[in-house]
Amino acid sequence: MCDIANEKNNNPGVKKLRAAEAVGTVLAHDITEIRPGEFKGRAFRKGHIIREEDVCHLQRLGKENLFVLDIAADEMHEDDAAHALASALMGKGVAIKGEPREGKIDIIAETGGLLKIDKDGLLEFNMLGEVMCATLHNNSVVRKGQTVAGTRAIPLIVKKDIVQAAVRIGESPRNIIQVLEIRKPKAGIVITGNEVYYGRIKDAFAPVITDKIKAVGGEITGIYYAPDDEAFIESRLQELISAGADLLITTGGMSVDPDDVTRFAIKKLGVEDITYGSAVLPGAMFLVAYLGTIPILGIPACGMYAKTTVFDLVLPRVLAGEKIGRRELSELGHGGLCMKCEECRYPICPFGT
Repeated sequence: MCDIANEKNNNPGVKKLRAAEAVGTVLAHDITEIRPGEFKGRAFRKGHIIREEDVCHLQRLGKENLFVLDIAADEMHEDDAAHALASALMGKGVAIKGEPREGKIDIIAETGGLLKIDKDGLLEFNMLGEVMCATLHNNSVVRKGQTVAGTRAIPLIVKKDIVQAAVRIGESPRNIIQVLEIRKPKAGIVITGNEVYYGRIKDAFAPVITDKIKAVGGEITGIYYAPDDEAFIESRLQELISAGADLLITTGGMSVDPDDVTRFAIKKLGVEDITYGSAVLPGAMFLVAYLGTIPILGIPACGMYAKTTVFDLVLPRVLAGEKIGRRELSELGHGGLCMKCEECRYPICPFGT
């Protein structure tokens, strides 16, 4: 075997050396060890820097010759490339988890919040071919320390110009991966409908909304009940604003029946932007409006009986400071059909993605 000890392998960036001559070089492949009845697994991993004390061990495994890395000036090792890729992909609210391992590095949420992925930028990045990044779904609510993405160079040795092109895409102003803080709201709630106001039926909205606001760390400024009367509803909303509410939520009165006047009461507040109707089921008659910096969310009747609705999709985005309008509610159509599973596992499901 000595006559081919320094022969170039067919794989670019890799050369063959005798084990005794490989000290200080980087192993280009995993080496398996088998001890019958005791152990079968990896003795040395790809990327291991070979030491003097490794030589005898390698020879006992029958490895007189090794493939080691031979990195040219215009090339990068996978671990170095992974670190450069991750650093470029990251916007605010995310961090690198540990060191690259076998060319892969994870990106984690530095804080809990709303994960935002620039899907077009991610596609452009992955189209380069020799690098990749996989992420959780855009608009996922994530916890601090959760892995939100993983990136790597696919070959063991990657051309620098590929990495540089990927870095340029990642470092564009788009911030391909970021986590936005979800603020803790002070929510004011107006529950409308003659049937509830006059005690004909028991209200089911208040406990549902209260639980969802508390789940995001918010508090309830007040809950009012109102008949189907525009002026009455408007007055209660004004009172909640005066009490310090920075998020207004109304329920009911969102369909086209003559008694459904909630959205008209919201208009009377003097809202600048109002969008009625979403491409989500349940939640087609959802409403979003803005009174200055105060978002107003109108929940249709489905919010009483459906565990997960458009409200669950929109609330975190609103609290992360995103302006929701016609386009955002229309984009929810793809993936916006709830499958009505016997046991709801949202958000571990495709609803809203």
